[in-house]
Amino acid sequence: MAGAPAVFVDRDGTLIREVDFLISLDQMEVLPRVPKSIQLLRRNGFKVVVVTNQSAVARGFLREKDLQQIHHELEDRLAKSGTFLDGIYYCPHHPTEGIDAYRRSCDCRKPNVGMALRAATELNLDLQLSYVVGDRSGDMGLAAGIGARGVLIHSGQREGVHDAVDAADYTAADLWQAAQWIIVDFQRRGDEHR
Repeated sequence: MAGAPAVFVDRDGTLIREVDFLISLDQMEVLPRVPKSIQLLRRNGFKVVVVTNQSAVARGFLREKDLQQIHHELEDRLAKSGTFLDGIYYCPHHPTEGIDAYRRSCDCRKPNVGMALRAATELNLDLQLSYVVGDRSGDMGLAAGIGARGVLIHSGQREGVHDAVDAADYTAADLWQAAQWIIVDFQRRGDEHR
């Protein structure tokens, strides 16, 4: 049986408001239209999976258990809005900075593909039918690395995204716009293969 298509979403700047190193629950703000975007994707047969680099752990700003608490709170807030995520995968490492146990090159830090491969195995996903949505070049690199389509969230707040724009299959203002494009694109791709 073929795996399910997924939408891999970055956390900061895509699902929740970007802050420098989110380390406490009171800093977390779910962005407008995120819950209904996730609902729309799930209703159309997509698994929605968070893949996020969280070097705050490596840098010693918070512990992994604190990061997991933040993710539980995100899931709780989404549940109160009537939706849920199929998984949250994170990379706590940094290649050059931080605590020895977390300071290393790894296969999970985006644009590397480790988180997506793990999710594909655990959740039975078809990476070739999937999408990656995020606001950084690393997200577009992940999309290219797994053979997925890349959607860049371009809010105009991030510098240095020109390479990401060039690598993206589509540029959207937010997750809602991205979700609408993904559904149309997925249907179009299916029609081409029939």
